[in-house]
Amino acid sequence: QVQLQESGPGLVKPSQTLSLTCTVSGGSITTNSYYWTWIRRPPGKGLEWIGYINYRGTTYYSPSLKSRTSISRDTSKNQFTLRLISVTPEDTAVYYCARGLGGSSSWGREDGADYWGKGTLVTVSS
Repeated sequence: QVQLQESGPGLVKPSQTLSLTCTVSGGSITTNSYYWTWIRRPPGKGLEWIGYINYRGTTYYSPSLKSRTSISRDTSKNQFTLRLISVTPEDTAVYYCARGLGGSSSWGREDGADYWGKGTLVTVSS
C-alpha cells in the first residue's frame, strides 16, 4: 500500500517561500511511469494542479505558477519537495501530494492520481 504524507509549515508570511515535502512509503518515487504531483485547493474553490516530478526526475509546472514554482526530489529519502516563492494570501490552500498515473493524460483529473496524501493547510498571512 502506497502512502503519501505532506509536511511543512502551516503558516507562511507574504513574500516568503512556501516549502512542503511529501514522504512516500510503500513504493519508490523512481518506479517507472509514475508522476509525483502537487495539487492544491484554495478555500471555497476547486482543485488546482501545481506541477509534478516524474520517475525520471523530469518536472512540469502549471503555466500560471511556473515562474514561482520548483519541485525537486531526494531519492535516498523517497521524498519530493515543493517550493513556491513570493507567496501571497491567494496561495492559502490545502496542499496535497499525489501519485499521478501519467503526464499530460492525467493532468487536471482527480482520477489521474491513484494515491493522495491527506493534505496540509498552508495559510499565507502576516
